Amino acid sequence: MAANYCAALDLVLIVNQMVQYLTIRLDASFAALSDATRRGVLEQLGRKEASVTELAQKFGMTLTGMKKHIGVLEDAGLVTTEKVGRVRTCRLGALGLDDEAAWIEARRQIWNSRFDALNTVVEALMKTEDVNGKQSK
Repeated sequence: MAANYCAALDLVLIVNQMVQYLTIRLDASFAALSDATRRGVLEQLGRKEASVTELAQKFGMTLTGMKKHIGVLEDAGLVTTEKVGRVRTCRLGALGLDDEAAWIEARRQIWNSRFDALNTVVEALMKTEDVNGKQSK
């Protein structure tokens, strides 16, 4: 019995850690995506990899400013960098945005079901008004 309890407790801890990890990762991703420059960097890197210098020039900012943006994207796992000599090359991270897209899709489904329920209520009220021949106030 004690072994089953320990196994169940281990499973709860593992699942809890997975949920916490996903929450932390989503927080970091959405924080990174909240900035227009960082979204632009991701769009640029989606076309081709680029050096920090190239990205800074493209976005009209200092190397220090771009390095900070790249750091936020890197911390979120959205970008990876590799330094060869004096050049730091950036590319999209391997994790992608699948978890973020799944989270957004789940919220979209919730909102759609709520709007469908609201439409049902509105249609029922409209039918009641038609039957009574007047609008209720």
